[in-house]
Amino acid sequence: MQKIFFFLLIFLLLFSCKKKDLSLDNAFYKEARKFRDSNITDSAFYYYNLAKSDYLKHHDSTGAAKSLVNMAILQSKKGDFYGSIETSLEANNLLKNEKDSIVRSTLASSYNNMAISSSFLQNYDESAKFYIQALKYANPGENKFIYYNNIGDVLILQGKTKLAQKYLSYALLAKDSINYSRALNNSAKARFLEDKNYNPLSELYKALEIRSRLKETVEQNSSFATISDYFADKNQEKSLFFANQLLFTAEKIKSPDDQVQALKRIINLDPKNYLRNFKRFNFINDSIQSARSKAKNQFAIIRFDVEKIKAQNAEKEIQLLQRNIGLGTLSIFLIGSFFWYKKRKKRLQQEKELEVKNTQLKLSKKVHDVVANGIYQVMTKIENQENFDKEKALDELEFVYEKSRDISYEKTDPENEIKDWKEKISNLIASFKNEKTETYTVGNESDIWSGISTSTFEDLYQVIRELLVNMKKHSQASRVVFKFERINNLIKIQYTDDGIGIPGDMLYKNGLTNTGTRIDAIRGEIIFDNKSEKGLKVNISFPVS
Repeated sequence: MQKIFFFLLIFLLLFSCKKKDLSLDNAFYKEARKFRDSNITDSAFYYYNLAKSDYLKHHDSTGAAKSLVNMAILQSKKGDFYGSIETSLEANNLLKNEKDSIVRSTLASSYNNMAISSSFLQNYDESAKFYIQALKYANPGENKFIYYNNIGDVLILQGKTKLAQKYLSYALLAKDSINYSRALNNSAKARFLEDKNYNPLSELYKALEIRSRLKETVEQNSSFATISDYFADKNQEKSLFFANQLLFTAEKIKSPDDQVQALKRIINLDPKNYLRNFKRFNFINDSIQSARSKAKNQFAIIRFDVEKIKAQNAEKEIQLLQRNIGLGTLSIFLIGSFFWYKKRKKRLQQEKELEVKNTQLKLSKKVHDVVANGIYQVMTKIENQENFDKEKALDELEFVYEKSRDISYEKTDPENEIKDWKEKISNLIASFKNEKTETYTVGNESDIWSGISTSTFEDLYQVIRELLVNMKKHSQASRVVFKFERINNLIKIQYTDDGIGIPGDMLYKNGLTNTGTRIDAIRGEIIFDNKSEKGLKVNISFPVS
């Protein structure tokens, strides 16, 4: 019963610091205070819980802790003592900076609440320890008289009356009337419990007079209980009178805990009405236990509802985040696609330009190989053959002309379809024979050309003709020999002449530029041996494909 007034005092502890309290700026916190001041506990608890979550969301641990301490006080006030202690411990874990005055004040309030809850649970040792902690964190000049008095009160309940008097002597130094009257009442109580011969009535009546003058009904109940206990074994009539006063005021302020405390005394002091008072005691006591169980469940449900709201909000935030990620991904994809399209367009344009260049190069090669070399071959025949056949020469020129027309239309060379590669090669080499130059062919048999594709043969044919044309123009050779041999799937061709050779720096400036390109096309190799004492040697090799 004596501890009921502590709940009203605890709220003062949370707002006594001179430093600006940032928690007051939170909308949920303000709403919770309105409900708390209107004594609507469940709504106050609900909004303090919302405030706590909001503070944590904004990384304000102090604001969250203050919200939790207020929740713990509401739980203790409604009889959920274990839940109250648990909530206070949760608040303490958030209060790290003990040099901050708001943090210290909040810790002091939290430990004071834990002490009160432990006292109701009759864990007096724990209660005393928590009061000591509250005193440790109290700011200078802030609520220390309350803590001294509370420590004294719990020490009295433990039977440690001498130690209680020590702390209560500090509490008596309080300047305000409320704290002084409280300390005066408890100090007198400790002294008469320590010494049965001590008469505390003057102090007890003085404390009651101060409380009555201030119209502090809860405080008066504390005095009524103390005075009733003093007269219990001295004057039962006076003891019953003050017990009835306690019951009357408890009913007036609707305090079931004070009513139970009053009825405990009345049952023993008024045996005539024992049964009536006992039934009333049981009814109120059962109501208290039922209300406390209901409150405990109610607080748990409120917390669950708030956590459910948090989970729903978190899910909405996740959905929003996922949507934003989806939009972001789509944006990145579209931007990437745009740049990919530009890059691809540029690449295709470059490929097209390269294709045009390759086509031009291909046409240039064909013009050189088919037209220029073809005409040069006819000219060589006309120049070197004594019995010149005019009709045959005209036929060959007509053939070159038709070939030149085919180039522009990319037609397949019908001559390439001829499979008598042996004869074609022999005719080509023989056509460059004249009175000054002898040409010889060694190993040019049909087996050599077995399995050779038309395109490979055509490239090789042009390479051989290129060598002969360059020989005719530059080498002054009197003897030219082509040697052919095939080893498994590798064909080797050796060209030799006894001319003046070709200087290294002039090698690819004499119409032989396309030779290397053609050899590469058939995956072959060509080696010019220009270091002999006289003449030129060229080794060609390529695989059969």
